[in-house]
Amino acid sequence: MRIAPFSATALALALVLAGASCGAEPTDPAQGAAGPPGSEVDRSAERERMVTQQIEARGVEDPRVLEAMRRVPRHAFVPRAQAPQAYADHPLPIGHDQTISQPFIVAIMAELAEVDPGDRVLEVGTGSGYGAAVLGELAAEVYSIEILEPLALRAAATLKRLGYARIHVRAGDGYAGWPDAAPFDAIVVTAAAPRVPPLLLEQLAEGGRLVIPVGDAFQQLEVHTRTADGVLRRRVFPVRFVPMTGEIRRRDSD
Repeated sequence: MRIAPFSATALALALVLAGASCGAEPTDPAQGAAGPPGSEVDRSAERERMVTQQIEARGVEDPRVLEAMRRVPRHAFVPRAQAPQAYADHPLPIGHDQTISQPFIVAIMAELAEVDPGDRVLEVGTGSGYGAAVLGELAAEVYSIEILEPLALRAAATLKRLGYARIHVRAGDGYAGWPDAAPFDAIVVTAAAPRVPPLLLEQLAEGGRLVIPVGDAFQQLEVHTRTADGVLRRRVFPVRFVPMTGEIRRRDSD
């Protein structure tokens, strides 16, 4: 797969707050889903516009990623009040000072992960579950960890309702990964770490890729690829995500 070069416009647009803290929590945790089963209207035309105008136009070209973005009902992963904006070109609040990332960011991280149909993928930072669903369209198995238990429970319920039986969600600190399910062909981290957690690199299979935003005030989206000779790092472009919390912050303070 070839990653298309990104224009200056695409790089600037990537600086949209991919996971910035914003918005008040829904008063009812069940509002993480846009409606009960069978209540969803057909929004495929909105998804097609999202893919064409926000994602393909910025250089994402992997046909499997584009099809996954067309298939996953993004509006099912946001609070009801946010559903009309589900396919807009920006992140949306999902409660607990967290957001669902901008569609382009979800797509480019999936493309950079280079997920094949038989792959096993780890996601650190489940959030709404939307990113896990996109990865679930691409991989054989997805393991997703969310440090905030209410979000983990809500995401797991939404994914189950939508039929994603091969996505496994648990509440916990993603710093240590999911060793029982390792090695992984790809790992996608959806929160910014001040440095790459070494345990995540250890859980990469040879040839596997870790896609992660690295930094605090200034962040870069990076791809770390495990080879027979070590780990290769590639910086992609500047981004802005919410910070990874938990053990990695405690270690930095020691």
